[in-house]
Amino acid sequence: MGLNESSDNSVMGETGVIQLDPWLSPFKDALRSRYSHAQKWIKTINETEGGLDKFSKGFTKYGLNVLDNGDIVYREWAPNAKQAFLIGEFNGWNREATPMWRNDFGVWEVTLQPKDGHPAIPHNTKVKICMVLPSGERIERIPVWITRVTQDLSVSPVYDGVFWNPPQNERYHFKNKKPAKPASVRIYEAHVGISSPELRITTYREFTQNVLPRIKNLGYNVIQLMAIMEHAYYASFGYQINSFFAASSRFGTPEELKELIDTAHGMGITVLLDVVHSHASKNIDDGLNMFDGTDHLYFHEGKKGRHELWDSRLFNYGHHEVLRFLLSNLRYWMDEYQFDGFRFDGVTSMLYIHHGIGTGFSGGYHEYFGPGVDEDGVVYLMVANEMLHQIYPECITIAEDVSGMPALCLALSLGGIGFDYRLAMAIPDMYIKWLKEKEDIEWDMGALAFTLTNRRHGEKTIAYAESHDQALVGDKSLLMWLCDKELYTHMSILSEFTPVIERGLSLHKMIRLITHGLGGEGYLNFEGNEFGHPEWLDFPRAGNDNSYWYARRQFNLPDDDMLRYKFLNNFDAAMQWKEEKYGWLHSEQAYVSLKNEKDKVIVFERAGLLWIFNFHPTESFADYRVGVEQGGTYQIVLDTDETAFGGFGRNVKGTRFFTTPFEWNGRKNFTQVYIPTRSAIVLALESTL
Repeated sequence: MGLNESSDNSVMGETGVIQLDPWLSPFKDALRSRYSHAQKWIKTINETEGGLDKFSKGFTKYGLNVLDNGDIVYREWAPNAKQAFLIGEFNGWNREATPMWRNDFGVWEVTLQPKDGHPAIPHNTKVKICMVLPSGERIERIPVWITRVTQDLSVSPVYDGVFWNPPQNERYHFKNKKPAKPASVRIYEAHVGISSPELRITTYREFTQNVLPRIKNLGYNVIQLMAIMEHAYYASFGYQINSFFAASSRFGTPEELKELIDTAHGMGITVLLDVVHSHASKNIDDGLNMFDGTDHLYFHEGKKGRHELWDSRLFNYGHHEVLRFLLSNLRYWMDEYQFDGFRFDGVTSMLYIHHGIGTGFSGGYHEYFGPGVDEDGVVYLMVANEMLHQIYPECITIAEDVSGMPALCLALSLGGIGFDYRLAMAIPDMYIKWLKEKEDIEWDMGALAFTLTNRRHGEKTIAYAESHDQALVGDKSLLMWLCDKELYTHMSILSEFTPVIERGLSLHKMIRLITHGLGGEGYLNFEGNEFGHPEWLDFPRAGNDNSYWYARRQFNLPDDDMLRYKFLNNFDAAMQWKEEKYGWLHSEQAYVSLKNEKDKVIVFERAGLLWIFNFHPTESFADYRVGVEQGGTYQIVLDTDETAFGGFGRNVKGTRFFTTPFEWNGRKNFTQVYIPTRSAIVLALESTL
């Protein structure tokens, strides 16, 4: 068992991380404080709530729950309210008909007995809570723990709370066993609503029928679903949440989302939710903001509770009831929808009081320990990860953090924050910067290799060439940067294979391959980018006349045999399936034996494979000598220049490469290869083919 796999929190406490990284020794007190703070929360929850397991099932107590006898029990935490009433279509919106009673902790409750053998509130009907404030003002809100909200834009942009309680014959019943936790994670980042070439919102059911088979065929084994938690503004990309327990109704019903996840599981695909606990929508009528008439129920009071760039509300992670709400939210998505884990959005904002605003992280350790750190936010993430991994040992958690916080991906037992993976956010930034600012001949092989391998020992990283961030309006996809206007005129196989298109296809494949092979312990791709999706992503909004033109994925492009997009799609699939066979993502980090600035060549070994990249824009090299540790006979298993991938096929398939036992570039053997300009080959021992 590795150091980071220990599950006994008494083993090393905060000292384990220092064993991995002695440079953290000066910050031992800060690490001890975090660890002690997390343990104190866990102890408090154990003593007052019966443990994390019970505490994180808040959704069985709060919100609207149907008991076995048909009773509906509704509970809501609203300590500022002086009176509360449940209202809805079931009682003709009568503000006095269904009063609630309050306990000593500010929790309001009412029980509705069945009528004529049926629940008192009919399935799929609207409900609200009406509260009277100390001032006498009467306010109406959507229940915080509601599991279904809908929006009718022809009436109002404000959401309606809906009581979701379908009869047994209309409920989705999971059929498939969850896949085992993958050793290598190859993530397909997807947004249901844009998953069609059509100028409209795609549904859960269409995603299940049309996109899941595509993802499976490409060789991805994990889907990361964005924009599932209900968000009032479609153009927010799902990052302004108003109802945390509700799956977005834009795409269909909760049962249809369950079918999507279950179908993915049947294909052997793990499904992660892009969870947003870093902030919440500032909406009052249909959000958490000012729920009981105060601004500090779930959030910090005043300026501390507002994110100045996101224009949203910030959680008070140090409050007992906020912890219950957030931990239960994670648990709900795992239990009710059978998600397999989470990608936590905006982790940098959660870790620091400054939220990363106006802060350039240099990598100095003093930036990660001190007055700028929000210890409550850090500790919430520690407790959340501990809860998830304790209850669901196969769970995967991923942190989106730009700061490089040490111990982010180490277990709580070592004093870490507990994530499984972090995103390598510097890699796509490097590619975009180079494509914007450098000529190809100026690409720095040393800097490229350094950026791809610069990650913390013992903490797993997910590498990617581009994600949804790079596709958003104001930026462009990598292929758009590479080919620009010629994507509109020269992507047909009947058109001239221009130098621009040749360069674009070549570098698109090489960038992905070197990122996949060298950049981390996991790989991520945003949907459509596998085939070089053109242009950018922009959701319907007032500024674009509410157009869906850029809020779609044009899967028709790689499916058209007359277009060159098919070549990139073919290569991406070959790359994923080769990883499935050789498992380099869960192998030891690569050994880079050559970074030749003059030739623009990088050579490395990983998972018993020999990877050779020639980034030179004009020079090809015959009989190029490369070092390799393991002697034997090799063959090419992946070649970016293969004709099936839009290349020239300059290396003959089946060519055998023999090694010579003579030290070269620090390796015990060498072999000689032909490596054409702007191409890469991956060699494997014949015995592994």
